[in-house]
Amino acid sequence: MILTPFEWTIAKRYMLPGRGEAFIALVAGISLAAVALGVAALVIVMSVMNGFRAELLDKIVGLNGHAIIQAYGGRLDNWQGILRDVRATPGVVHASPLIEQPLLVSLNGRVEAILARGNTPDDIARLKPNLKIGNLGELQPGRNNVAIGSQLAQNLGAQVGDTITIINPQGRATPFGTVPREIGYRVAAIFEVGVYDYDERFVVMPMQDAQTLLLSGDAIGMIEIKTTDPDTVTETLAPITRKLAGQAVVTDWKTINASLFEALAVERVAMFVVLSLIVLVAVFNILSSLIMMVRAKTRDIAILRTMGATRASLMKIFVTAGFLIGALGTLIGLGLGFAFLYFRQPIVRLIEILTGQELWDPKIRFLTELPSRSDPVEIFMISAMALVLSFLFTLYPAFKAASTDPVQVLRYE
Repeated sequence: MILTPFEWTIAKRYMLPGRGEAFIALVAGISLAAVALGVAALVIVMSVMNGFRAELLDKIVGLNGHAIIQAYGGRLDNWQGILRDVRATPGVVHASPLIEQPLLVSLNGRVEAILARGNTPDDIARLKPNLKIGNLGELQPGRNNVAIGSQLAQNLGAQVGDTITIINPQGRATPFGTVPREIGYRVAAIFEVGVYDYDERFVVMPMQDAQTLLLSGDAIGMIEIKTTDPDTVTETLAPITRKLAGQAVVTDWKTINASLFEALAVERVAMFVVLSLIVLVAVFNILSSLIMMVRAKTRDIAILRTMGATRASLMKIFVTAGFLIGALGTLIGLGLGFAFLYFRQPIVRLIEILTGQELWDPKIRFLTELPSRSDPVEIFMISAMALVLSFLFTLYPAFKAASTDPVQVLRYE
């Protein structure tokens, strides 16, 4: 739809308020602001939810892998052969043995439930980006050194160099019953993954030390696997799943965290639909402002018709006037949305200071900071939706303007 210089001139005049048209200008301004706020809200919420899902997936998968192989009964005795088969599977980029067992830890009379993890040196080294204090290089077999999560360290009041006692309730049998196994470990490092549950529970040690603590001999608890694409992990590991049928179970991240990610997906769709109503209300305002403009400009429209303006010209003039409100509101909304996302952490802290409430409690929301990840496809869809709705809602008033009969309007002039 290309406008002639005449049509563009008239459209610009109609977009600017004239005498006695302050109310129409006010409604148009409200329409522009509503479109901007609706687009900004959609951009902010969808980016935050995408970031939440992506960060949660990265941190969960970064520590737990894309899938695990666990034997029935929790002990893999012939794990070396299984590990070779897994590493030879196309699409598998990393596989390593892992021991994971819920236990208890105590320090200075304080007792906490933990998840003791026995890792290989390579897996321990992967914690380096998350290291807060200490030295992961001291986690060597036989030295009884461990790394603990930052929140666990806070709960226990533990610092690097302190000795914590890990308690294994399934200790050795004696004539007086089973005696829990208690071993002291020196805290060599404190890490922070960014997922509250992990930082509160995990105690990482060399795999050999975990086997000694659990009296498991050479057996391990599971094999951790990472693939080239986490979304196709089920298909990638299908051959291993069939081969281990009856011996062990293969569980991927989708199954382990199914309820969490399904809840996120449902909430994401629901928020998009609800916030889209804001944009819909905004374009209704554009519709009402154009209808009022057409009624106010009826005499001008009739004069334009008598001067030779065609119905198509009038349609284009009023469609342009309404569409530009929606387009300008969309651009302002995108700018507001990206500005909010860029300064999201200072804004959250400011709101917390003003309200006295903690808005982002990691105990509830898993992550320690408000995440954000904008999807270009979603941004395009949000912008396209706002622009298409703005265009569609200008058609009716533009058609009414084009249908004006100059004879009826100017009969008594």
